[in-house]
Amino acid sequence: MPSVLTIAGSDSSAGAGIQADLKTFAALGVYGTCAITAVTAQNTLGVTAVHEVPPEIVAAQVEAVVTDIRPDAVKTGMLAGAAIIEVVAAKVREHGLPNLVVDPVMVAKSGDRLLREDAVAALRELLLPLATVVTPNLPEAEALTGRTIESDDDVRRAAKEIVAMGARSAVVKGGHRESAEAVDLLYDGNAFREYAAPWVETASTHGTGCTFASAIAACLAQGTPLADAVAEAKAYLTEALRRAYPIGGGHGPVNHFWRWWGRETEPK
Repeated sequence: MPSVLTIAGSDSSAGAGIQADLKTFAALGVYGTCAITAVTAQNTLGVTAVHEVPPEIVAAQVEAVVTDIRPDAVKTGMLAGAAIIEVVAAKVREHGLPNLVVDPVMVAKSGDRLLREDAVAALRELLLPLATVVTPNLPEAEALTGRTIESDDDVRRAAKEIVAMGARSAVVKGGHRESAEAVDLLYDGNAFREYAAPWVETASTHGTGCTFASAIAACLAQGTPLADAVAEAKAYLTEALRRAYPIGGGHGPVNHFWRWWGRETEPK
């Protein structure tokens, strides 16, 4: 069975982070392993506390996994600070870990910051050059490029600049834009490809970015070409949003296991 290693933070409400990643891997038929970078106290309403795992413990977790259960893909999420980014990048290089999907998690759905300002440069300089694909939303793309993104041309420019930082490709997600459909843009260094899907009216949007990036990683681990992996991940996430059910009083999670159980009717 293919395996995927996620290096990310723990979400106590289990809607995002490590928990969302492992659910996604299980749903898509790959074996999930993990290295936890931070323990967060959070629910559907917000983040109330964050405890970063010491960098040497993050490195030890990665080492323990990859020397026994070598991953066919790796996904990074919340990395919290520059020191953790440094050890993660070092381990990726040391072991030649394949199919690195970098989800540049900076801010939680609730608006709480999950990546310190001083770590953005480390993410840009150390991890992006190792990435097969980077999956920023619009605010994250703006932070990485230092540019305001408003138009379609801005999105394309941002994707090109992220690839110019060393990443093999970038998917700039369109969930924060006002448009007729939810459109994500892939740039692979040569050409652009758009992925459109109808908007889903739901409050269950916690962990969408984690789920999307993990789904891409799961598909890459199974040998799916990148362009098709992005298409499959978007289709999976769209249905997970459509089949979501209310959890908590804020932004609830998507339904990762919609193929097996859950609401069968359209949301009202």
